[in-house]
Amino acid sequence: MKRNTLRPFPAITLVMGESGGTRRVNSVHQAAELLLEHWPVGNGEDYVAAVRICLEAMLGAVPPETVREALIRAAREAGISVMQ
Repeated sequence: MKRNTLRPFPAITLVMGESGGTRRVNSVHQAAELLLEHWPVGNGEDYVAAVRICLEAMLGAVPPETVREALIRAAREAGISVMQ
């Protein structure tokens, strides 16, 4: 199965806190990178679900919009503000 990590979705901006600034995310690749490398917490049900959904989207099993929705839920769980 061919991986497609550049799958775009409507952009969202996350306010990562005082030291992290803002992050604009509009693709599965950017969402996965943010979750795996820059996320302030490494646990939580919505966080784990978002990581899993990113992988599924890279494999073409779910649409990119599902990643966007999962990222928003994970952000809310982590106390990260979301600007749409």
